[in-house]
Amino acid sequence: VDMGAKLLCLFLASALVAYYIYAPIPEDLEEPWKVMVIMAAFRTTSLLAEAADWLGLMNHMEALMLITDAEYIAPTSDENVTVMDTEFSNVAVRLYLPRKPSDGLRRAVIYFHGGGWSLGQAGMKSYDHLTRWTSNRLNAVVVSVNYRLAPKYRFPVQFEDVYSVTKFFLQSSVLSQYGVDPDRVCVAGDSAGGNLAAAVAQQLLEDSEVKTKLKAQVLLYPALQSLDLNLPSYQEHENKIILPKWLMVKFWSEYFTSDSSLREAMASNRHVPIESSHLFQFVNWSNLLPEELKKGYVYTTPTYGSSELAQKYPGFLDPRAAPLLVSDAQLRGLPLTYILTCEHDVLRDDGFMYAGRLRAAGVPITHDHVKDAFHGAMMFVLSPAELAVGHRLMNRYIEWLNENL
Repeated sequence: VDMGAKLLCLFLASALVAYYIYAPIPEDLEEPWKVMVIMAAFRTTSLLAEAADWLGLMNHMEALMLITDAEYIAPTSDENVTVMDTEFSNVAVRLYLPRKPSDGLRRAVIYFHGGGWSLGQAGMKSYDHLTRWTSNRLNAVVVSVNYRLAPKYRFPVQFEDVYSVTKFFLQSSVLSQYGVDPDRVCVAGDSAGGNLAAAVAQQLLEDSEVKTKLKAQVLLYPALQSLDLNLPSYQEHENKIILPKWLMVKFWSEYFTSDSSLREAMASNRHVPIESSHLFQFVNWSNLLPEELKKGYVYTTPTYGSSELAQKYPGFLDPRAAPLLVSDAQLRGLPLTYILTCEHDVLRDDGFMYAGRLRAAGVPITHDHVKDAFHGAMMFVLSPAELAVGHRLMNRYIEWLNENL
């Protein structure tokens, strides 16, 4: 009997592993086996985090944060770049200073990492690699910001942290201290970091205290609105790689509160009150998306939610959290922009709508849409999970910066 029970357990465990590894993946992705393994690891981790949350051991995001911690590397200088952890305006940053001589003043990139406003850090291997490589390739000063995270800190703390670092760095005394050209500074970020970069660029236009203007903003598969979580990309990629819809809904709701009523309302797309209905014009995908992305989905008018939720958690209606919600007039002065979108990503349509609105407002923009890429692909450039597509996206990003910053 004992042997039979063991065999049954083994069979069930194998079936579970097979179920995870053989999750359907899009046909047009290169290196499908690597992608399958990455997906399986993500799904397993997510399941364990959910279980830990359900058992009351730790919050789901805190459980996922253990991966971030496992990926941490201390600031390590090399022959090309001096790396140090310090603080700008009381916010932790990791600073990358190129060692090779420069003919004149250097360029600078202020980078905000992704992770749904609740995960990630500048010291993660993949981010350290990206920012170090940026510094080395562009001979640029890079400031990678360790903003405070949910669930311990909610909106607008994350935004305020990255904003105060940017504002601090843009002071002429600080720029000259690091030998940075005030006409060649850019903000950049991926995913939730792309959201923060877009919000910072917008806020700087309104801020009379800041004299230095950004040269550029770089938004890598950014999250840009929490109003309509039923865009074609959300429907089409609901259960796809890395960032399924339920997880993005969780990231959005955790940014504002741990109250599950907001998460449930967002999941059914019934969280916006009727008095905020005027905001839907800024995210109406039937007007803002190109035909080929509509893919037969039909736009339905929003189902309005309770005013009480919006009064308790006004953040999801705030442009500092949802940069797509500003008027066309407020987009006009934005700097040169690079937006990267991936086909297999719930956030694809956010990037497309913003790119279209910026173009219409006369902002010079490069929009790179990569058909065989998925959300977060740039994070997989180091072994063992090294993906060719990750290298390709990273090279595009660096090349654009090199030509435009």
